[in-house]
Amino acid sequence: MSVVLLLVVGLAVGVTTVLFGFGGGFVTVPVIAVVDIALGGDALRVATATSALVMLVNAVVATTATRRDVLARLRGRRVLFVLLGVGGAIGALGARFAPDLLLRWGFVAYVGVTVLDLLLRPGFVRAAGAGAERGASPGGAWGDWVGGPIGTIAAFFGVGGSVMTVPMMRRSGLSMTVATSLANPLTVAIAAPALAVSLLSRGGMASSSAGLVGSVDVVSALALMVGAIPVIVVLRRNPPRIPDALHAWTYIALLVAAATTVAITG
Repeated sequence: MSVVLLLVVGLAVGVTTVLFGFGGGFVTVPVIAVVDIALGGDALRVATATSALVMLVNAVVATTATRRDVLARLRGRRVLFVLLGVGGAIGALGARFAPDLLLRWGFVAYVGVTVLDLLLRPGFVRAAGAGAERGASPGGAWGDWVGGPIGTIAAFFGVGGSVMTVPMMRRSGLSMTVATSLANPLTVAIAAPALAVSLLSRGGMASSSAGLVGSVDVVSALALMVGAIPVIVVLRRNPPRIPDALHAWTYIALLVAAATTVAITG
């Protein structure tokens, strides 16, 4: 896949980072799996590692551009951030040695179960209430302990955790705009240690490539970020107004598209 095409895909990564809190993971993993398909069984392993770099940079940029009053809703959740980071390191290390079939079909199953949960349980398509919108800390119904499993699962599959954190925050009463904005700093907590593990370890990879640093395809990651970062800055400064229900339905549709792409590239 040419660098120009990766730059174009980076535009989509930027949009999903701002509007859906993905940090780019749900676009990056399928795309890098296709880019590095010549690596065979190692392609998805490289995709999850590369996703950590893309997500970290994009989520940092998006967080920096987020209003302070929105970020203040996470004040006092230090333990949550620490556990997200610990989970991120564990998940990234596990992904280095996991078989390709587990990474691929585990990703598909993970997204599939999530989509069913979003559709069948109330509180996502329409937020559960307005309490958190008046300034209460999000996540009142879930404790800091969830950071460990969220970080582990997210880093294992190369995604930022927003697929779990955004629905949780929605069910606490937050709008999609606020929930997806807060997903970015939570993604930073997961992606930073996950990236450190990925850069330092090739795990069980048998393939070699001049473009890899550890398990990370740095060239492809840079191309995606060059396309994404300007979009993130522009959309954060001039956020589009999207009806809340449409925003939620689009989130679900993107999850389905990501899982389908990973499944058919196997």
